[in-house]
Amino acid sequence: MMLKGVSLRGLEVFEALAATGSVAGASQATGLSLPAVSQQMRNLETALGVELVDHARRPMVLTPAGRSFLTRTRAVLGQLRLAQDELSVMELGHLPELSLGMIDDFDNDLTPRLVTMLADSMAGCRFRLITAPSHEIKAEVVAQRLHVGVAGSSGEVMDGVVEHPLVLEPYILVCGRGKAAELGGAEAVMHALPFLRYDRAQLIGRQVEAQLKRLGLDFPDRFEIGSHLSLMTLVARGAGWTLTTPMGYMRAVRQHGALEAHPLPFAPFARTVSLFAGADWGGTVPRDMARTLRHLIGETVIAPALEVLPWLDGELRILDT
Repeated sequence: MMLKGVSLRGLEVFEALAATGSVAGASQATGLSLPAVSQQMRNLETALGVELVDHARRPMVLTPAGRSFLTRTRAVLGQLRLAQDELSVMELGHLPELSLGMIDDFDNDLTPRLVTMLADSMAGCRFRLITAPSHEIKAEVVAQRLHVGVAGSSGEVMDGVVEHPLVLEPYILVCGRGKAAELGGAEAVMHALPFLRYDRAQLIGRQVEAQLKRLGLDFPDRFEIGSHLSLMTLVARGAGWTLTTPMGYMRAVRQHGALEAHPLPFAPFARTVSLFAGADWGGTVPRDMARTLRHLIGETVIAPALEVLPWLDGELRILDT
């Protein structure tokens, strides 16, 4: 039974206050007045019998009890929001068919979960799923051979296609375990070992090359690998280092004992993963699917990644629109 004085609204206010650091920010995020936000926080802290926020500091910071409680709060609210989204997905039963393209970054966890949800709610729908690189998925959406595609975004506006941003993830440097300590840091690794590139036909490969060019960083062109898992295997075996994303690193979980990840030793950059859909297809379906995917990504991708790479907190994040 929930403690008297602990309400869902209070949990939402606490989550917003933790994210914004101010009553005004929480007010804007929740749509409540400033006095209402303050009252919700007083009620919550009174019910729990502890101070969750250091009210004397600006911006406000969480107390140790607040940090612990925030983890539980996010888990509870995440499950409730996902349950709401599952109800939205269940409204897709009217669709005669759905063709969906997904990048392979989500193969381990998110894609099976999403497909199970769709299968349960679309008994009368003809459903097709493909896994492909980002550039191929977007081309299929443009050509109307896919209704919906989840792929990396290049930032370009595509005629007849609506983009719903899902998640922002920074690029990271990955090398063999112990190599940075052995060679004197991540930057030393870059100059001591071969650079293992992604296939430059892929969007991720092009984004990496563009950033390196902007920074004037040039590495010998010896290795160009199309398969992500093959790339991670080569890094794990000490063949060199690479630039990838947290989702890419998490896909190689079986290799983590032989890998280590680092923040970039040069100007950071990131990629956006978005849902793309035909502008005249499905009414609110793409928007509803994007909302569901954001919550699934938070639960199945971001939370596990932050446990392994806690220094990405605040950098690896959901993009709400």
